[in-house]
Amino acid sequence: MSIRFSVSDRVARVTIDRPERMNAVDAACEQALEAVWQDIERRDDVSCVVVTGAGARAFCAGADMKGVTTSGLDYWAEDRPHGFGGLSFRRSLDVPVIARVNGFALGGGFEMVLGCDIVIAASTARFGLPEARVGRMPLDGGMVLLQRKIPFNRAMAVLMTGRQFSAEEMHAFGLVNEVVEPDALDDAVERWVTEIVACAPLSLKAIKHTVNRTGHLSPAEAQALRTVPLVRALRSEDAEEGVTAFLEKRAPVWKGR
Repeated sequence: MSIRFSVSDRVARVTIDRPERMNAVDAACEQALEAVWQDIERRDDVSCVVVTGAGARAFCAGADMKGVTTSGLDYWAEDRPHGFGGLSFRRSLDVPVIARVNGFALGGGFEMVLGCDIVIAASTARFGLPEARVGRMPLDGGMVLLQRKIPFNRAMAVLMTGRQFSAEEMHAFGLVNEVVEPDALDDAVERWVTEIVACAPLSLKAIKHTVNRTGHLSPAEAQALRTVPLVRALRSEDAEEGVTAFLEKRAPVWKGR
């Protein structure tokens, strides 16, 4: 299998498992990723997702170009509503997603990182959108997402040079939340996971649902929305449990309802 997927203790773990190809994504891998995201969207037992690449060399080196005969224009015309890997601009995945960037995140791999909520990177990780250097363009989110996530001139430096940037540089740009040494990467990710899972599951879903669907609205318009996930969270047993646990000075016991 090109994708490893498991769920345990409310954490979904998704690993692109093609280390021999630097975890580059081919058509089969793309379909497998889409199936995983759809599965997670249907579940009620996931509070956090960690996505990464197998091995130590790469998170994802982008699209696997081996044996590909599709032209750039034909690729652009294909229907990929959720962007690269089904993730880069997916707006239906209402749980927080952590990118565990263990190595190269290039092209589509970088675009997948742009679709994540929190980015934890090894100090050896490298980021880049090299498409222009081979006569292509970052069509699956790079051109439209990067300029919305970091300062314009820094986004243009990435887009217009095609060069690779270090994890520290991306941290300075504001795209990476934390940079750690490679042997501390798992501990750092688990620390973030623990803090997320400590939150009420329905609150997490309501927050991300609101963030995903209100970015184009004014603050007043967004505040006025009465969405189903928001109302469900406010009316939930967990909403009562959170307050009770706080008053009783104990950890809350979430039921997800």
